[in-house]
Formats: sequence, structure tokens, C-alpha cells
Amino acid sequence: MSVITIQCRLVAEEDTLRQLWELMAEKNTPLINELLLQVGKHPEFETWLEEGKIPTELLKTLVNSLKTQERFAGQSGRFYTSAIALVDYVYKSWFALQKRRKYQIEGKERWLKMLKSDLELEQESQCSLNVIRTKATEILTKFTPQSEQNSKQKKGKKTKKSTKSKKSSLFQILLNTYGETEDPLTRCALAYMLKNKCKISEIDEDPEEFTRNRRKKEIEIERLKDQLQSRIPKGRDLTGEEWLETLEIVTANVAQNEKEAKTWQAALLRKTADVPFPVAYESNEDMTWLKNDKGRLFVRFNGLGKLTFEIYCDKRHLQYFQRFLEDQEIKRNSKNQHSSSLFTLRSARLAWLPGEEKGEVWKVNQLNLYCSLDTRMWTTEGTQQVVEEKVTRITNTLTKVKQKDDLKDKQQAFITRQQSTLDRINNPFPRPSKPNYQGQPSILVGVSFGLKKPVTVAVVDVVKNEVLAYRSVKQLLGENYNLLNRQRQQQQRLSHERHKAQKQNAPTSFGESELGQYVDRLLADAIIVIAKTYQADSIVIPKLRDMREQISSEIQSRAEKKCPGYKEAQQKYAKEYRISIHRWSYGRLIESIKSQAAKVGISTEIGTQPIKGSPQEKAGNLAVFAYQERQAA
Repeated sequence: MSVITIQCRLVAEEDTLRQLWELMAEKNTPLINELLLQVGKHPEFETWLEEGKIPTELLKTLVNSLKTQERFAGQSGRFYTSAIALVDYVYKSWFALQKRRKYQIEGKERWLKMLKSDLELEQESQCSLNVIRTKATEILTKFTPQSEQNSKQKKGKKTKKSTKSKKSSLFQILLNTYGETEDPLTRCALAYMLKNKCKISEIDEDPEEFTRNRRKKEIEIERLKDQLQSRIPKGRDLTGEEWLETLEIVTANVAQNEKEAKTWQAALLRKTADVPFPVAYESNEDMTWLKNDKGRLFVRFNGLGKLTFEIYCDKRHLQYFQRFLEDQEIKRNSKNQHSSSLFTLRSARLAWLPGEEKGEVWKVNQLNLYCSLDTRMWTTEGTQQVVEEKVTRITNTLTKVKQKDDLKDKQQAFITRQQSTLDRINNPFPRPSKPNYQGQPSILVGVSFGLKKPVTVAVVDVVKNEVLAYRSVKQLLGENYNLLNRQRQQQQRLSHERHKAQKQNAPTSFGESELGQYVDRLLADAIIVIAKTYQADSIVIPKLRDMREQISSEIQSRAEKKCPGYKEAQQKYAKEYRISIHRWSYGRLIESIKSQAAKVGISTEIGTQPIKGSPQEKAGNLAVFAYQERQAA
């Protein structure tokens, strides 16, 4: 992924900021709120929920009907298009979340239906526990070679696999067999092995522990079902009217049950949005870049007339904004002989950031511009890569369209535009020459995440099966390691403040400094330096979705080692350990690594981090597994 996002602050006269705020807060945001509401009440909503998307034409139709109303009229076409895109994105994300919850509920209910105590298994099979264990041993002997054979076929060659992957494959085979067999003894033997993690346990089952585990699974299902009934997206209440309505209901009525009371409480304590929805500019020609006599950069937006905004950005990002201006000037001076599809800028987003001071909202809140750019466009070699990709894609598209008979006017116009782009795309913008980064395909950098040690890096030569280097978080940060301890103290203090606020039923949203973001940037820079030093082909990052399981496993392992044999002591230790250790923003760190890697041309991959092992072993195995998956694909 070669696209990164940079940001700058936009500064303008007070009247200019006021006009933009009123347009976004009093026109665009209410339009988005209305679209979200109408989509949620539409008769076909359940169908869209099953399909996971909303018909685009429907959103366009809704906008066309709404923009005739006085409260939504007077916006530019870009603002209406942005509203459609945002509503579509919000609901698509919500649909995906609901679908995932349904799958989780189905899987957990299937497991709960299969989960039975040893006594229940004896009653169902009409056999003793020893007979069930004997049958389970036969099944395990039968299926273990099959699971290993399937793994070898999937990988294409003999490879050293972890215990986790073998166990996971065997577990799936046993689970599938359970659903296919009808013999009571076989089903009970399979259920016995599945609940004992594919093993034959010689220890008598603890009824109390079984009951606790079963109840834990029931609670998980109940929570997921509550989340499944969560409210549909409602938008932003900038005026606070909904909060006041809820307050009136609470003061005038008595809650019928605990659930209703919690709903009211959550609505009153929820932090309301202070700024309007952002506006997306998906075309790089929707912005006009300018420079005054003093060399200051400015930008104008299509649909906002002559409203002009001055750019205030980080010094390290100034070169990118200067490039945006240069690209436009070259295209303009060449009388459109260049294609805007080769602009370094790809898209942008106009957004307000909430401020803490008091005063006029357009003066208190800060206006920011987020720009997405393709780092390959920075050099001649990278631009040539993009040209080749675009030429291939456009040529294939034109070939398919031209094969159709009786082309309509829109299709003819599309062919004309694509042909024009194809003609101009071979006239690239002048760029500095810099050879593209070339790494050795056999060398990968694995990045493992953990709780005690947030980041551990392993550089692996997967062909020679040799680890070239390890780096701990202390080695990565070097003299800046003290910043990590400072961040831990800050997070512990905020955690304590949240805990006190929860006891008092007060709002729990506390702002954090940008120290964590700065530490992430330092770690990402250090990882890139290591990758370049060893000429690594790519950086392998763990799946973010697996981190909760990883962290829970790490805490449980430490608790069992610290307090062997004492469940209550382990739980107490795990709780105290969670409090003492910082909570890391892995998602933010992943994005920082991807962004920094894209700048130098190093690719990033997503892999599955092993649950067991030291941080160094996890990082090394992560790189090896990613390479094996790449070879199999």
C-alpha cells in the first residue's frame, strides 16, 4: 500500500470560517442525519442488512428529494456527494459489524449445544467415561494423520508447523465430524475431546469449574445479543436537542426495568459531537492550490466560491503540499497535456477538530485538511510503475466495453474519456529520479505485539531458516525509552480518573496527549531502519483482531506461572497485572508502520501471530508463517 495521509491546519478570515461552519453544521450535517434516519426506517432495511450494503441509486434519490427542502438547499454538488459517500460507508461498516456478531452468536450457540459435562455424556451415550475415553483415543489416532496430511497439502511441501496450527486444524476436523456423525458414542467422544482441547484427559472433571465455563459462554452470547440490538447510526446532535429530550423523559418518567434505566443513563452520559461531519473531496481536481508573493501556500475548494484558506503544516509535510501546487501548475501551463490521474494528491477530507476554549464555534474549533497521496508519484521510477498499471487496466476495460453491441451515449462518453486519459498518461510529470527500493524476497521482518513488551522485532531469512537480528522495544526506542514509561504513568493516571468517574456516574471521556502517537512514530521509524539495513522484502504485522486473545493468553500464562494451582489467586494476579501494565494502541501503531513503510517503498503484510512462545519466537514465527502462506498462494 503506497498511499499515505498527511494533514494541515487551514487558517482564514473569521467571515470565511463562519460561512464554512454554517454550511457544514447547519446544512450538510443535518442532511446526513436525515439520510441516516430515513435509511434506518426504510421498508427494505432488513434486506440491505442481509446483503451488507445499500443501493447507491437509492441514496442519490433520497438526496435529490431532500435538497429541494429549504433546510438542505444551497449546498454544492461535492457536499451532496460527500453526504452520500459518508452514509454509505457508515451503514456498510455497521452491517459488517452486525453480520460478524451474528456469526459469533451462531458459533457460540453451536458450541454451547455441544458442551456437556462428563455425566451428561455418560447418560447420552449409555456408556461409562472410560468407554468414551477409549473411543476418543481411537478417533484421535484416526484423524491425527489426516490433519497432518491436510496441512502438508495446503502448504505444498513439508514445513515445520507450530503446535497451535496443528491443534487448530485437528479441532476443525473434529468439529466438522461431530456435525456429520449420528452415532451417540462417537458424538460424545468427539464432544469430550473438543471440550478438552483435542486431548484425552485422565483427570476427573470439576463440576463447579464446568458450570462456570458454561455460564461464561452463556454470558458471552447474552452480551452479543444485546449488542446485536444496538441502535442504528443516528448522526451527530450538534444542538443538544436529543440530550434535552432524553433529560425531559427521565425527569418525567420512571424506568420500567433496569435495561431502560441503563439506556437513559448511557444517553445522558454519552459525549455528544461538537463538530459537524467532514466533507470528502474524492477528486484531486476539486481543489485549487495557490501561492502568494511571500511564498505562502493557499487552497480553494470547488463549490465554495472564492473562499481561500492558508495552509499551516508540519515542516516535514511542506514538500508534499508544494508538490500539489507544482502538479497543478504543470498541467495548467501545458494546456492539459498531462493527466490529473498522475497527480501526487489522490483525495482530501475537510474536517473540524474540537477545541477546548470558549467563544464562537468557528474560532474555537480548528479546521483541518487531510490529504491522501501516492508516494510512488514522488519519483520518476515510481510514476512509471503507476503508468504501467493504469495503462493495463484502462486497455482491458476499453477492450471489454468495445466488445458490447449498441453502446449507449454514456458508454460512448466513457470510452472517449478513457481514451483521452490513455493518450495523456504517457506524458508523465517531471519527477526526481530515485531507484525503487529492492529488498531480498527471502528476508522478512516480523513484528510481534504483547502486553509487557509492546513491540518485538525479528529479522528472518526464511530460506536459510535463520534469524538475523532481534530488537526489543527498549532497543528500538534507544535514548527515548523513558517516553514509554512516561506514557505508562499517564495511562494509569487516566485509568484511575475514569474509574472514579464511573463510580460517580460522570462522563468518562478524558483527552490524552499526543505522546503515544509520538512514541508510535519513533517505533515505526526504527522498524523501517532495521528493514532497510537488512534489505528486507516486507514487514509482517499481526492481525489486529487477534490481539485480545493474544493479550488474554499472555496474562493467563503469567498468572499460572506466578500462582500455580490456585484459580482465585491467578484471577487476582491477572486483574492487578492488567492495571499495572499500559494499554497500547496497536491499531495506531500499525497505521504508523504502514505509513512509514509506504514512504520508502517497503511492502507490509498481515499475518497471524502465534499465541504461545516468547516475544522473539512470536516475531520470528510470524514472518515464517507469512512467507509460507505467500508461497502456498
